[in-house]
Amino acid sequence: MENGKTENGDSQPPPQWKDKVVELLYWRDVKTSGVVFGASLSLLLSLTLCSIVSVSSYIGLALLSVTICFRIYKGILQAIQKSDEGHPFKLYLDQDVALSEGTVHKYSDCVLARFNTTVTELRRLFLVEDLVDSLKFAVLMWILTYVGALFNGLTLFILGLVGMFSCPIVYEKYKVQIDHYVGMASKQVKDIIATHTLLKKIKGTLKQHNVTP
Repeated sequence: MENGKTENGDSQPPPQWKDKVVELLYWRDVKTSGVVFGASLSLLLSLTLCSIVSVSSYIGLALLSVTICFRIYKGILQAIQKSDEGHPFKLYLDQDVALSEGTVHKYSDCVLARFNTTVTELRRLFLVEDLVDSLKFAVLMWILTYVGALFNGLTLFILGLVGMFSCPIVYEKYKVQIDHYVGMASKQVKDIIATHTLLKKIKGTLKQHNVTP
């Protein structure tokens, strides 16, 4: 695939949404990132206090209250000024919000491919095709039992959201210092592993000498 074209020669649009996500997480536009972060955090915090039905209902009522009040206000203003500006939301009502068939097929194929890959991998792990991978998966599940005992799903979502909007900008600002300390920690871990491996070899050698008559 070159120059945004598939093997069949069809043009493929660039992944602009990835650039938008990066700009959002790195706070390139502070206002937009702040609105998205604040709205998402408020929604998750609301879900910790109320059910999803209640939160959805309150959000719907709030939006309807704003739009109905604005619609009545503009109607009264037009009546006083005797103007004919039309519906205040006409611009948005005329926009096409329907998903095209190509878009639906594109994303459904992507979701289906991910789903099939996940099912195949889970089958491989649960049916112990590779013993080491299955043991690693078992250790991960065991660790997650402790995580689940400390945090519920919504708490993890909140922590993940805060981390998504804070870690990239912190790393970008203190990249040199973070890379320095990560490098030091990585070096220490490698030294410990190397020392442990050397000790195992020495113990193995000593055992062979002790067994040899």
